[in-house]
Amino acid sequence: MWSWLCLSFLLSLLGPVWSTTSEDMDYGGVPLWINRFLGEPSVMSLQGRSLDLSWFRANSPQPCPAQCECPIQWPTALYCDHHELLKAPDTLPDRTQYVFLQGNNISSLPSSLFSNVTGLRWLILDHNLLKSLDQDLLQNQTELWYLFANHNRLKSVPGGLPGGLRQLRLAHNRISSIGASALSSLHRLSVLLLQGNRLKTVSEKDFSGLLSLNLLDLSGNLFKSVPKHLPPSVQQLYLSNNSLSSVDQDSFSSYPDLKYLRLGHCSLHSPNLHPHSFNLSSLIELDLSYNHLRSTPTVPSSLQYLYLEANHIQEFNLTSFCRGEGPTSYSRLRILRLEGNKISPHELPPDWVYCLRVLQRLFI
Repeated sequence: MWSWLCLSFLLSLLGPVWSTTSEDMDYGGVPLWINRFLGEPSVMSLQGRSLDLSWFRANSPQPCPAQCECPIQWPTALYCDHHELLKAPDTLPDRTQYVFLQGNNISSLPSSLFSNVTGLRWLILDHNLLKSLDQDLLQNQTELWYLFANHNRLKSVPGGLPGGLRQLRLAHNRISSIGASALSSLHRLSVLLLQGNRLKTVSEKDFSGLLSLNLLDLSGNLFKSVPKHLPPSVQQLYLSNNSLSSVDQDSFSSYPDLKYLRLGHCSLHSPNLHPHSFNLSSLIELDLSYNHLRSTPTVPSSLQYLYLEANHIQEFNLTSFCRGEGPTSYSRLRILRLEGNKISPHELPPDWVYCLRVLQRLFI
């Protein structure tokens, strides 16, 4: 009976096996999945939670920095977040794997911060005042998977990052350059968030080392055209909230596995979209909402989700979706959003149902 009660208590602390951060926590716009089977801790602050932190500190056999909480259910995690800290703790326990420093006023980190740590896996630095990260800060942390420094004051992508990184989140900084060597060794990186920065161009070498990148978010930067030289492996590409002058025929032809493409709020006009801009059989979802399009663009018949809301569309062309005749010539669209345009349901061509025969939801 006692062992069962202990197990129940531990499970109540750990929560679901898989979980995400709460909706009010911003870790760059992409949810952070936590695997309890791997012993990954909660990312949420311990402040205000129903835990007697003083009891834990008094009864924990492990040392803990005075600025942090070290709950006994996650002995490898240091919660130093939302404490109005001006600097990080001087030393960290050698058992440390997960460090939460978000929501403070830290402007710099000493290069020796992790000199006593060899197994660092997560480092969360969101919502601080960091302008840069020392080149030597993390170079020996070969087990580091997640580095989050969203909402800081970084001017460039940090150098000296360990090659084992899986996620690098640098959203909402002041980054205007990447640098040819900053990302060159990150062959395992799958998520790179750079939205809300000041990037204008991308050079040929900036992303050359990213062999496994799946998701790249460049939304909310200063691009005037679709950037070139992006990783060929990218499957999710977000470019919303840039002032793009046009989309060319070969803008996305170098990305054979591209599945999700976001181009909302990009000031795009129909004449500036090449008819074959989106001729990608891999494409599943395309977002062109909140632009200045006057007619439906040409999309691949394999596309499943198309968002065109809040444009100036007054012409619905079936050839945008179906470009042939016969039983196999139909669009695979499941969801089509057209609300907020200059077209009404009775203006749709009468045979649209044959082309969009598997459509599940139409918003108009």
